[in-house]
Amino acid sequence: MAIEYKNAGVDVEAGYKAVELMKQHVKTTFGPGVVTDIGGFGGLFSIADQKMEDPILVSGTDGVGTKIKVAFLLDKHDTVGIDAVAMCVNDVICCGASPLFFLDYIACGKNKPEKIADIVKGVADGCRQSHSALLGGETAEHPGLMPEDEYDIAGFSVGIVDRKNVIDGSSVKPGDAIIGLASSGIHSNGFSLVRKVFGLDEADAKETLKKDFGCLDRPLGEVLLQPTVIYVKQVEALRKVVDIKAISHITGGGFYENIPRMLPAHTVAKIEKGSWDIPAVFPLMQKIGEVSEYGMFNTFNMGIGMMLVVAKEDADKAIEVLKENGQKAYVIGEILAGENEKPEVQL
Repeated sequence: MAIEYKNAGVDVEAGYKAVELMKQHVKTTFGPGVVTDIGGFGGLFSIADQKMEDPILVSGTDGVGTKIKVAFLLDKHDTVGIDAVAMCVNDVICCGASPLFFLDYIACGKNKPEKIADIVKGVADGCRQSHSALLGGETAEHPGLMPEDEYDIAGFSVGIVDRKNVIDGSSVKPGDAIIGLASSGIHSNGFSLVRKVFGLDEADAKETLKKDFGCLDRPLGEVLLQPTVIYVKQVEALRKVVDIKAISHITGGGFYENIPRMLPAHTVAKIEKGSWDIPAVFPLMQKIGEVSEYGMFNTFNMGIGMMLVVAKEDADKAIEVLKENGQKAYVIGEILAGENEKPEVQL
């Protein structure tokens, strides 16, 4: 008996169909820098029109993590792609770069073209929000390695910045203000703990996701699947009018791990708790899971998805510009002099 690739669990025809379905979404992200169409062995992107003295390419890669389990439970797959883009481009802009293009990688147990197209639609949505071209990607069918109904998604972003405009935190000094940019909720970090707290690996998980727990403005599932905010447009608008000294993307590791990454030696980031609105899902998790306050701030963004450091006299202007660009923001702290060489966080 002759054995074909399809008998082994890989349907190449489904792959072709998925590509055809996703093309309509991918092409909406193309700009003047894109040289090739999708379907080639490599994506070509021209930087000839970048008017820079010393252009530096910046790259970042990430995935969505176990937030995808919520998408499986809700059978909703058109937003996790936004998260995949967000986790990458929000890192890239921390050094002052502007994203150029993004590539994704989707591994699945079985290629279901309509589902793959839904995922890529989300990726394309994220690319448009971040001014990125979806330059290419890969969908890999892995029969026997993962269940047929499951998939994982990761990707990477490439951006560009003129060397003279690199943001590296070196000019941060005591007295500077810390600006917090509001998150949309949990974003895409800490979902292993989220699933543990809410019992999302239990048999009644789908019913749990339908609850609002009396404090949420919609069912838990919708709150958890809310896409990560992409801060590219907001930060680029602010850079035109205010000197941003440092930027930190508040991802896995929360405040305690990510804030020091933007600071120079002998500084302390003094954060004023109560200076911003914390989404209801965070205190709900803390209560149900009996999670310590330190554990919450060391795992989640707690309502602040990105932090910027600006001169104290620029703080009000920064808040105003961010608001004009649709971004809620707060002055949440200040920079103090530190005795230790390693930057610190005080909450």
